[in-house]
Amino acid sequence: MRSPRSLVGGAPAAEHTVRFDGRELPVQPGQSIAAVLWAAGILAWRTTRGTGAPRGAFCGIGACYDCLVTVNGRPNQRACLVPARPGDDVTTQEGTGHADLAV
Repeated sequence: MRSPRSLVGGAPAAEHTVRFDGRELPVQPGQSIAAVLWAAGILAWRTTRGTGAPRGAFCGIGACYDCLVTVNGRPNQRACLVPARPGDDVTTQEGTGHADLAV
């Protein structure tokens, strides 16, 4: 099968992994967290505050906030903008991501 990669003779760079909700996922250097999740077939990684509706990437360019995840304990990170780094621990974000701060 012909692909852009086969036409130029390219080969993928060495990969590393990130953990998403306890699952190890392969990462190509330069991928955003959203791209890693999409490549793994994961389309939703956040729930809304009010109804708990699932959300994933919507705009893919950082203009909206549908793709929020918690990365290394930091909530409200836009998955489409955050580069996936070796060893990152990414978790599904529920609501505002600050449930532990509720009174």
